[in-house]
Amino acid sequence: MRTVVSSRDVEPLHVLGTQVRFLCEAKDTNDVWSLMEVTLPRDSGPPPHTHTWDEGYFVTEGEVEFTVGERSFAAKAGDFVYTPGNVPHGFRGVSAKPARVLIFDAPAHAGAFFRRVDREVTELPRDLPKVLEIGAN
Repeated sequence: MRTVVSSRDVEPLHVLGTQVRFLCEAKDTNDVWSLMEVTLPRDSGPPPHTHTWDEGYFVTEGEVEFTVGERSFAAKAGDFVYTPGNVPHGFRGVSAKPARVLIFDAPAHAGAFFRRVDREVTELPRDLPKVLEIGAN
């Protein structure tokens, strides 16, 4: 387990047009939680989706448009967004410069999904069914 992690030293995963860097992995917390930094170019990010675990988002740079349940809103640097499990949510970068977001998930589930998408999804929208298949497993 590493106690200090610089995001510059973490190899990014490429997921749905974003870069994902795991700063704290599930294996280091007994799968209780994980923390990742996501870089979102304009118009990139996941479409609305649902999963059982909770997520918290802290925007560190730029602006991100979130949809949580029926509500859509913009979050800017310094804003925190919480999405409980089983609530439909999605987000996308909307600022001219790429936005950066810290994402906390509890219990930790995102790592295996993002690693598979990084390995197996090479072209969108052609590979979108593969993303859905990975998410269902």
